[in-house]
Amino acid sequence: MENPFAPELLIESRGAVRIVTLNRPEALNATNEALHDALVAVWRFLAQDTEARAVVLTGAGRAFSAGGDFQHFVELWDDRQTRRKEIDAARRLLDEMLDFPLPVIAAVNGAAVGLGCNLAACSDIVLIAQSAYMADPHVGVGLTAADGGAPTWPVLMGMLQAKEYLLTSERIPADKAVALGLANRVVPDDELLDEAMRTADKLAAQPPQAVQTTKRALNLHLKRAVAGVLEYALAEEFASFDTPEHQALVRNFLDRSAARAAARP
Repeated sequence: MENPFAPELLIESRGAVRIVTLNRPEALNATNEALHDALVAVWRFLAQDTEARAVVLTGAGRAFSAGGDFQHFVELWDDRQTRRKEIDAARRLLDEMLDFPLPVIAAVNGAAVGLGCNLAACSDIVLIAQSAYMADPHVGVGLTAADGGAPTWPVLMGMLQAKEYLLTSERIPADKAVALGLANRVVPDDELLDEAMRTADKLAAQPPQAVQTTKRALNLHLKRAVAGVLEYALAEEFASFDTPEHQALVRNFLDRSAARAAARP
């Protein structure tokens, strides 16, 4: 099948496995509008591939995904129509991933931050490179942690741990991610994609109807948890873009980034 999502998302076929790669390496695969739209739409596209049996999700370059693009945040402050569109897309992305019939193996090759962390959390098996880490820094940049962390983390790691890591925005190293329940196992960096493919091939060889219906049954737990939280959290995230705290934090981050860039030879 021709890939309509390039260049933001790459899709490679290896037998019955499809490798989906977030492809903005120069921005650490941070999600701009085009990449976010592609991430929403790719799951129905892949579900129509009758030869596919499993998916590996990973990032190009040295990051899985650095989350939201800070410069794009600035655009959303005044463009409330685009902000509403993206908040609605965040809801659809979570729904699309939880309803996607094929097993998804996240190969977390580097930083998985914000939306990047939550893409991994909505996958079915999560392999994380030894040097990688996870974090949901929504609160740290003045935003409600709506699109994944608040709805799903309490189911995966327990309420007290979810509160600590969401309210502090603290980084979660690979070993700790496994201990918390955000990842299945740590893999040496240079073996990550091979191990993800071995896992995907193993799942692809299982009876497809049994795999897909069992996945759906398991994801009903997540869907029921998400249903009671997501609408409130997304409404608050929409509003938090207007707060002076959020806007000051983003401006400070962009100013520091510009200063570092100017200081480079």
